[in-house]
Amino acid sequence: MLVDTDILIWNLRGHEGAADLLDGAGGFHISAVTYMELVQGMRDKAEFRLLRRSLHQWDAHLVHISEEVSSRATFLVEEYALSHNMQLAGALIAATALHLGDRLVTANDRHYRHIEGLEIQLFRA
Repeated sequence: MLVDTDILIWNLRGHEGAADLLDGAGGFHISAVTYMELVQGMRDKAEFRLLRRSLHQWDAHLVHISEEVSSRATFLVEEYALSHNMQLAGALIAATALHLGDRLVTANDRHYRHIEGLEIQLFRA
């Protein structure tokens, strides 16, 4: 499974359901976009170290943006920017899930539900 940024933010805010999901996953993927969004939201080095330790503990695998992911994301923006307000970060995250053949676990399904072939697992906070 590919975990969307919002799930990790819920966990960092102490949400028990998000913690249970991540702790019980037995490893998962995150997009490089998600990682960068999280790092940009850190308030200090202590939070950054906690994030790094948590990702290691969860056996989270960082998926970098490849040419294939970039190409898929470009298509998604072309296809859905005007009709569904597809944004860059969401397109890259969705393209990563499609590339991996993973389901995307997110609380923001409205960002993704229109994308054909993308399996979504909705998390309710």
